[in-house]
Amino acid sequence: MMRNLPNNYTRQMLLELLDRYGFQGRYDFVYLPHDFERNANLGYAFVNLTNTDAVAAFWKAFDGFGRWMLPTAKVCQVSWSGPHQGLQAHIQRYRNSPVMHKSVPEEYKPVVFRNGHRHPFPSPNRKIKPPPPKAPAAPTR
Repeated sequence: MMRNLPNNYTRQMLLELLDRYGFQGRYDFVYLPHDFERNANLGYAFVNLTNTDAVAAFWKAFDGFGRWMLPTAKVCQVSWSGPHQGLQAHIQRYRNSPVMHKSVPEEYKPVVFRNGHRHPFPSPNRKIKPPPPKAPAAPTR
């Protein structure tokens, strides 16, 4: 898991960053959660690496990383993602999630890779509920 990412980063920018630092083909799942109310990512991403050597290299490359493509003072922190470890755990977590609903734009969904190439996300095995509607904006004073 990558924490403290610039909130204006896109999934594509994150993928380009990972590849530029030599990780193409070394990850098989990436998800950068998005806040639709603020139109920004939540500042963290789930990246599943394919082997322990990749994990060690990833930790070395990105823990303390601050050379973002956009101006920001944020410094990345790498950590374990808690309850979801491994590609299958991430797929099971998200395949029926509202984030996979057809109303959610493609660039905000989790993606899977095989040998450095994007592959279709496994199909849901039950009906996906749409995401909750945006909450009304708080009144300004």
